[in-house]
Formats: sequence, C-alpha cells, structure tokens
Amino acid sequence: MSDAGDNVNKVKPMKTMSSAEVRRKHDTYMFPAVKTLYKEALVAVEGKGTRVTDAEGKKYLDFFGGILTISVGHVNEEVNEAITAQIGRLSHMSTLYPTLPMVELAERLVNMTHPGLEKVFFTASGTEADETALMLAQTYTGYSEFIALRHAYAGRSLLAQSVTGHASWRALPTLVPGVKHALAPYCYRCPLKLTYPDCGVACAEDVEELIQTTTTGKVSAMIVEPIQGVGGFITPPLEYFKIVAEIVRSHGGVMISDEVQTGFGRTGKMWGIEQYGVEPEMMTMAKGIANGLPLGAIVTTEPIAASLTKNTISTFGGNPVSCASANATINIIERDNLVENSAKMGAILRQGLEDLQAKYPRVIGEVRGMGLMQALELVLDETAGDRTPNPEATAQLLEETRQRGLLIGRGGLYGNAIRIAPPLVITKNEVEEAIGILDDSFAALHGA
Repeated sequence: MSDAGDNVNKVKPMKTMSSAEVRRKHDTYMFPAVKTLYKEALVAVEGKGTRVTDAEGKKYLDFFGGILTISVGHVNEEVNEAITAQIGRLSHMSTLYPTLPMVELAERLVNMTHPGLEKVFFTASGTEADETALMLAQTYTGYSEFIALRHAYAGRSLLAQSVTGHASWRALPTLVPGVKHALAPYCYRCPLKLTYPDCGVACAEDVEELIQTTTTGKVSAMIVEPIQGVGGFITPPLEYFKIVAEIVRSHGGVMISDEVQTGFGRTGKMWGIEQYGVEPEMMTMAKGIANGLPLGAIVTTEPIAASLTKNTISTFGGNPVSCASANATINIIERDNLVENSAKMGAILRQGLEDLQAKYPRVIGEVRGMGLMQALELVLDETAGDRTPNPEATAQLLEETRQRGLLIGRGGLYGNAIRIAPPLVITKNEVEEAIGILDDSFAALHGA
C-alpha cells in the first residue's frame, strides 16, 4: 500500500484541447472586445526560454514576450523555483501584513532607481500603478490637472482611459476632468509638419502654451512613457523630456515616468527615462518586473508618499508569490548582465531591421526604438513619399511570420506598427534567425 503522502506530489496530466476548440470556447465565453492577434488566434500551451509551443506542437520564436513581460525567458527554472518555494510557505496575506518578499523587493527597487526615490507602493497591474501615481500627484501638489501625451496608453480604468490617447482603446469619453493631451513627439508623423532637428523640438515647447491656454496654469503632473508602447514604440528625441520636465515643474507639477513597458532593461538601460537624462519624481512599473506574474509598483519621493494621509491597502499588490518572482527575476537581470545584453542584442536587431528597410524601402517607412524595443512602421509607398498607414500589410506580415515560426506584435494608432521585443536573454543567433524570418516574410509580402 503506497504512502498517502506520495499522492500529494503527483502531477496530474495536463488537460489537452485542440486550438480550434480553445478558440471556440474563447469566442463563446469571453467578451467580444478581448483582442487577439492573427486571423485565427494562436493557442500557446508551453513555453521555454525564447520559444513557445501551440496546441498542435508547432514551436515559435517569441519576439513579443507576452507584451514585453517575459524578461528572463518562459518557464525560467530559477524564477519558478522561487515561486514554488514561496507557494509552499505562504501564498497570500495582503498589504495589511508585511512579508519578507515584499519588503526585500521594495528595498531593491529603491536602490535600483535614482537617489531621490525612497518609497514604494505595490499594485497588481500597470493600470493601478499609473492611477495611484496620478492620485499621489494630486495629493502632493494640491492641483488636479494632468498632462498626458497623444498616442499614450495608460490602462483600462476610467482615469487610465482618460489619459490614454487612442480612440480605439477608449470605451468612454474623457470622464475624468482635467486631463490635457499634449502633442506626441512623433517625428515620423510630426503633428506640426516640421522636421527634426530643425524643428527645435517644437512639440515639447508647445507644452507651455498647452498649460497656459487649457489649464488653470497649475498642473499636478505630466505622465509619459519614455517610449510609447501601444502607440507603436514612438521614440521621442533625446532632448524632449528635459524640455517638458522644466515646463511642467515651473507650473507646479511633477514628472511621472511610466516604465511599465520600458523598465527593467528593455531599452538597454535599466529604466527607459535614463536614456534621456531626466530624473522623475515618480516611476511606475509592471510587466517585466516579475517575468509574467501580476505585479505593479510605484516608486516615489518620501514627501510625495507622505502626502497620502488616508488609509490605503492593496489586496493583491505585493503578493508574496509575485514578489518572490520579481526578486528572482531581478537577480537574474543583474547577475547575467541582461541590461547590457539588451543594448548589445538591440544594436544587432536594429541593424538587421535597418537592412530590411533598405531592402524593402517601399513598405517600411521607419525603424525606431531602443535596445530590445524596436518597431517598424509600414506604409503604402515610402519611396513615393506616400506615408499612408498600411495596416493591411501589417496584418499580412503577422500571418507570414507566424507561418514561419516567429511571433511579433503590432500597435500604433493606425494599426500599422510592428512591435518587436524579445526576452532579455535573447542571443545573437536568435536575433539573426528572427531577421531571416522577417526577410522571407517581407519577400512574400512584396510579391503579393
């Protein structure tokens, strides 16, 4: 007779289902608005390192990483060991009870950011982190109005949708008062019809007039993504944030750097805002922090944190399992020099993408990004000066790359930007493999 304890450790066989059946259930039970990629949604069932496998056993090189979330590879054994060990000890308590993983992570985040940031609050998502930061800006400054950017994305809550600058992602009008949207630093499609650098970064200078003409003259904050994620990896000129930070601070506000997509080495620096030489009063983060487990955070100054005098908790923010995953993830990023790898592999990736642009100059209008956060903007005919967005080519390219075993993302206001963001552990051979697949896919697209 077997020991009853043996049954505890037995792993039950995983339930299997075809992709068609999973898609059918998804269409039957999920909200119709829940967005998926591809004509027929890909059903992933396994992942390891930089690759995932679908329900039929086909493997794919993952160059989107769960929307820039898989930092150190799918099913990372070291991260999973930390998760498993924590689950075996304690899986949940809420922020009413301090836990070792939570305070260790808080200390680590303070030490990882610039010296002025001393206090941390944990959430369960990037949406909550952005919303909390905006609330703190109001309690600290005493002002209520915000500056956001057109083409920005901040999440799914009411305030986050009000801050978001994409019609296709906003289910409701701007119901939260006081949100003003500045011109996006979108050089390829300059809203002022100017050319960088001769423009003098006029879009940044325009923030002064925006405040003077559309607000009370005092603002609580400007929230910015160092590279606009959902916006299609729009990458501002290097001097942009220094200019707007000075303007916003002169009107009583603080700078919030939304690092949900750009944080933890993604751009080739630990934090995206480092690329621009600006030290914000607040930083928000999520996605890459815990390699796929739900976790968000705000890191800010002691005076800003102290301005929140009402009681607050987060039921799932700072969950010990998510924090254990984050601690292990950051250990790997630091120990294995993955920020440096992001910069090095990002340079190889960028060169490969620029080579593709030279080879397919008609459809590839622009290559942009930093580190392992790169994008291609597809247009009707760049060689003829026709920059009309080409979402049809974008959709076809996704199908072609999927067929050849490569996963990439899409974005942009017009749905014509290819978003490329592999895990930070990516190798030179894998980057070259991805570029080869993209080359073959563009060739198929070009011949269509």
